[in-house]
Amino acid sequence: MSKLEPGTKAPAFTLQNSEEKEFSSENFSGEKTILYFYPAAGTPGCTNQACDFRDNLNSLKSLGYTVVGVSPDKPAKLAKFKEKEGLNFELLSDPDNEVQKLYGAYGLKKMYGKEYEGTIRSTFVIDQQSSIEHAFYNVKAKGHVEMLRKQLGI
Repeated sequence: MSKLEPGTKAPAFTLQNSEEKEFSSENFSGEKTILYFYPAAGTPGCTNQACDFRDNLNSLKSLGYTVVGVSPDKPAKLAKFKEKEGLNFELLSDPDNEVQKLYGAYGLKKMYGKEYEGTIRSTFVIDQQSSIEHAFYNVKAKGHVEMLRKQLGI
């Protein structure tokens, strides 16, 4: 797994969204984008993180940012998660972990002393020219937007 560095081109991709429609990274070309990868919809940490984005979406949008979440969940599970939590941004399904691997957001993890392969909670800030502005790996779910604000100076 190679991590992306600021200044590199953001890998292009096409995935299904929560409505089973194709969504391409070209959809946010020309926009500042916060692309975040999370392990599983509906789990406590992922719900906390998604709701943090939901609650701060208007202020992020007012600063020109689009938020997009990606997980290995199937579109139907994403749709339930989106509806249950009132999420107001795009959620994308990456069941084969292909896009996660492109971004270095999939690899070896450790929990309770056991090692396994899985989604590494990661966030990327992509500029209007589709370049990585910031790459954050192994981020904490709680206080995530606050950390982003500090790092971005917003």
